Order: sequence, then structure tokens, then C-alpha cells
Amino acid sequence: MSKRVLAFDFGASSGRAMLGEFDGTAIRMTELHRFSNDPVTVGERMHWDILRLWYEIKQSLIKARLAGGIDAIGIDTWGVDFALLDRYGELLGAPCHYRDSRTEGMCEEVAERISPDKLYNRTGTQTMRINSLYQLYYMATRRPELTALARHLLFTPDLFAFWLTGVMRSEATIASTSNFYDPYKQEFASDLLEKLDIPTGLLCPLIRPGETYGTLRRELCEELDLPPVPVIAVCTHDTASAVAAVPTQERDFAYISCGTWSLFGTETAHPIINEKSRAVQFTNEGGFGGSIRFLKNIMGLWLIQESRRQWIREGAEVSYADLEREAVAAAPFRSFIDCDSPLFESAGDMPGRVRQFCRETGQPVPDTRGEVMRCIYQSLAMKYKYNLAQLTAITGTSYPALHIVGGGIKDTLLCRMTADALGIPVIAGPAEATVMGNIGVQLLALGEIRDLPHLRQVIRASDTPHEYLPVETESFDAHYDAFLHVLGHKSHKTPT
Repeated sequence: MSKRVLAFDFGASSGRAMLGEFDGTAIRMTELHRFSNDPVTVGERMHWDILRLWYEIKQSLIKARLAGGIDAIGIDTWGVDFALLDRYGELLGAPCHYRDSRTEGMCEEVAERISPDKLYNRTGTQTMRINSLYQLYYMATRRPELTALARHLLFTPDLFAFWLTGVMRSEATIASTSNFYDPYKQEFASDLLEKLDIPTGLLCPLIRPGETYGTLRRELCEELDLPPVPVIAVCTHDTASAVAAVPTQERDFAYISCGTWSLFGTETAHPIINEKSRAVQFTNEGGFGGSIRFLKNIMGLWLIQESRRQWIREGAEVSYADLEREAVAAAPFRSFIDCDSPLFESAGDMPGRVRQFCRETGQPVPDTRGEVMRCIYQSLAMKYKYNLAQLTAITGTSYPALHIVGGGIKDTLLCRMTADALGIPVIAGPAEATVMGNIGVQLLALGEIRDLPHLRQVIRASDTPHEYLPVETESFDAHYDAFLHVLGHKSHKTPT
């Protein structure tokens, strides 16, 4: 009888519980429970509603029991965020959201104590104020009363695993997003915390994908009428789960895990940390089996999602399909933005910020919704083109196609523009790559799937990808210099 596993996948705006089964050829998935993941702002701080999410986990477990039971549980979430716990294992406040403004200026303060070059050479991590290191430095310097009480630091999926099992561990792929993880030794670089006067005793022992945290706590089993099933450490960083699900047998492949963020990169056997990678700020994060996700974080569909939210706030009932149609109808290549400008990091009036960026860089200012969307779409495609060139230069590898996985493949306009901009085929799918990777690692741990190549073969059999061939590459090539010119005029001003 095939195993039935429960995959929890938490994104920046929603979460879901998916039941996975393997019939020997393909994975079949059933959604048991879906729920929103809404950040809560109190005063000046933006928090995750972590206790509400725990409630939804328990509701999901009840639904799983009613659906026939499960043999294992796996959890993946977004990266970098964490909770501090006291000596009794109690929360010391609601975890903060990575988009909270508290880390503004922290990169510069840390740089006064550890040079950016030394930090990158040790961790191979892209400098971003959202990184755990800068969040933790803020807490140690601005909230020392909390760090004085803290005894444990648990990243978000590890916190849920602790509440499920009573076992405190740090899963390696999520730990690798922290900016205090050594990708060569594949362990915490605790000496970096010492240099910043941050207690290293907060760090929990590491656990690797495919290992088991423990089984469900006895009191939880009694409360929910469940047997003590194992909680497996999948690739708990959602991008790591998505990359595990890229449906290829090629050793060298390029991918975008496309959602709120666009994670653009490749999978390597070893870290790549050198002058070239540091100059363009590619990051080295952990993957399944000790592999490295060598990638660049790009702002991604956040630009489109937040633009739509703004128009809805203004009273427009507009769908993503509406916005795509309006973008197609707008004139192409009038203006570009640098998607990764700090101007676009925070929630708010994204269309206004797009216009601000274009105004400050001396370009035609998009007026209509369609013009704003066209600007965003073609800027994302151009940024992918730029990063493919950087990736090729660093690795010395030519990539004949680009795999796009995740919910972003539903945006067919972006897929088509990406193929045109890069001049290579885009292989899109699966949309549910993160969940499939989560389920797949659980099945691998249970002995149902042999290894990672077998998992990728199974995923390709489970969800046939769609191929987009380049058609208008010459048009993107003709305007690429204009985009590069814009990259040299990044707006670092706060939103007006």
C-alpha cells in the first residue's frame, strides 16, 4: 500500500496542506486545507500571525485524519525569518516579517564591524537587509532585553516542527538563508555572531533534508486523535523544495523559482564564492543532498501583486488576467525599472513608485495601468536576461533552456517575454513545484522514491511542463542597452 504524506507549504500570503500519494509512476496531490497568511502591523512593527498559522496546522491535521490518515508530515516556508524562545521553549514575542522596516540601516552597521567582502567570502550570501543576520543584529542592539532572555532561535519551519514534536533543530536549507551559515563546511558560522556580540548558544543543532525531527507529541496525538507519525525534515526553505522538483535529468540547468520572489540560478555540487560572484551578489544556499543553490534573489511578482493591491485599494475591481490584457495592449519598451531597487521593497503604492523611478531616471512616465504593467513585465524579463548573462559568465556554462517552476508559470505573458528576452526556450512547470518537492523528499525518506534523479523523473511524469519558444528576441536585444542604462541609475530614495 502506498504511503500518504501531508505537505505544509507556507508562502508570504497564504498557506495550504496538501495530501500526497505515489502510485509507482506519478505523484497525486489533493488539497485538504487552504488559508490566508496575513501579516499584522502593530505600531511600527510588522509581524507574522504565527499562532493563527499554528491553529491552521492543527485544523489541517484533523482534515488529514478524516481523509484517511497520513504516514508522515513535512513543512516548508519562506526563508530568513525566525522566532526567539526562552529556556522553557516559550515564544518571546511574535516573529517579525522580513519586510518590516526595522532592518533599514542594519547592513551598514554590520559592515562597520565585519567588512562586506569578508562576510560574503565566508557565507557566499547576497547582501539583503531582510537576511536573518541583520534581523538578529537589530534585536541584539535595539532589544537586548529579549536576546538576554532568549535561549533558542528557530527558523519558521523549525518552530512548527518543534511545536509538533518537541524537538528543536535547524534544518540546513533554511539555515543557509541566514547569512551566518558556512556553505563549505555546511554548518553555522557562529564566529560571525560572536563578532557582533550575539549569543551563539541560540543556535540549534542542524538537521538535513530526509532526516526526521521526531514524531508527533503525545499530547497533540491525544488532542487530535492521531497516531505518532514522523515529522520529516524536507527541504524546509520553499525555494529548496521547488528546486528539488525541477523536472530535468540534466546536470547543468538554469531555473527560476517564480513567485513573490524570482529566484534565478542553477544547482551546483560546491559553493561558488569569488570576485565575480561577489560583484554581482549571487548567493549560495543549501539544497537537497548537500547541493548548492547558486542563485540571485530578484523582486519578482511582488511588483505585480502589490500593484494590483494598490488599484484595488483605489476601488478598481481588477484581476490578474485584466492586468495582463492591458499590458499586452500597451506600447512596448517605453520605459524600464530596476526591479531590485530599494524603492520597491516595501508594501504600498507600487504603481506610484514605478512612475517615480521612471521620472527620476529621465524616462517616459507610464500613465495607465497597462503602461505600468508593461513596464514591470518587460523589466522583469530584461532582469532575467541580465542575470542569465551573469550566471553564464560566472559558471562558464551555457544553458540551452530555462526552467521556470512555481505559481509564476500561470502568468503566460511573463513566460513568453522571458523566452523572447533570453533567446532560449522556457520550460514551464510544475506550478506546484514547492509542494511536489516537499512530498517527494518525504517519500524518499520513507523509501518510496530512490534518490533525487528518480524524484525528478517522477515529477516530470506527474506534471508535463509547457515549452515557450523565443519569437521576438530581436526586439528585446534592440532595447537591452536602454535597460542596462537604467540599471546604472538606480533609485535609492524613499517612496514619495
